Amino acid sequence: MSRTIAVVGANGQVGSDIVKAGRRAGFSIVEWTHRDLEIRHGESVRKAIASLAPDDVVVNTAAFHRTDECEAQPQRALEVNVSGAYHVAAAAAQAGAHAVQISSDYVFDGMQSVPYVETDAPHPLNVYGASKAAAEMLVAAANPQHYIVRISSVFGTAGSSGKGGNFVETMVAKARGGQAPEVVDDLVMAPTFAHDAASLLIDLLRLRAAFGVYHLANSGQCSWFEFACAIFEMTGSALRPRPIHSSAHPAGARRPPYSVLASTKLHDIGLQPRPWTEALKTYLQEKGYTR
Repeated sequence: MSRTIAVVGANGQVGSDIVKAGRRAGFSIVEWTHRDLEIRHGESVRKAIASLAPDDVVVNTAAFHRTDECEAQPQRALEVNVSGAYHVAAAAAQAGAHAVQISSDYVFDGMQSVPYVETDAPHPLNVYGASKAAAEMLVAAANPQHYIVRISSVFGTAGSSGKGGNFVETMVAKARGGQAPEVVDDLVMAPTFAHDAASLLIDLLRLRAAFGVYHLANSGQCSWFEFACAIFEMTGSALRPRPIHSSAHPAGARRPPYSVLASTKLHDIGLQPRPWTEALKTYLQEKGYTR
């Protein structure tokens, strides 16, 4: 009998790819969207997850991830990102199931100049990052059979239900519209294809990797400006974005200037994330933007 993976937030940018990757690997999949499960309500979460068997897996991808809005609505960030994550992990523990919590590079402050590894201590700069860091601690406390998986700067074919598309789609639209947008060049990260992150997560579950914290990011790094330039170039646009400093357009929340994730523990078990440039090419081909 195959193990079951229940995906909370199954219609989201990451969740939808986890559903696909899980099915490809032969897992039984249960899909829960916000309409099916409100993670802020602990009792309803417990009842839903009680149907799972020991050794099954619950993956929580649900989050309030509009970073600037989290600054204005910290209570909502707490309820969804922290309490919700705890409810899912605790209910999974009661059922004997494993808990997977999707986390973020924003748990780090970006004050270092080398990629963050899984053992680096979180030190968030904003409410969103703080809520994800708190969720990591509570999930670990609630369920010893847990995976905390951090991903960064995600782009996926499903788009982001909470943000309305993704950065790649925004840049493609600008390029097709003959616009050369201004893009910040002083924030450096590791763009991550949701398909790749989902496939790596399923590999962790398939291999029954040791519980703990993992980074699931495509290899390499770039600034948002460099990322935008790559999108314009790969789609055949003669235009190029214009670099600006982040201080030119202050946001509601502080962003880490350097939040590159090194997937060190993946390498240790023989998993090799591909470069973000290759992942971007695949994305653009799948969306029909390139040949």
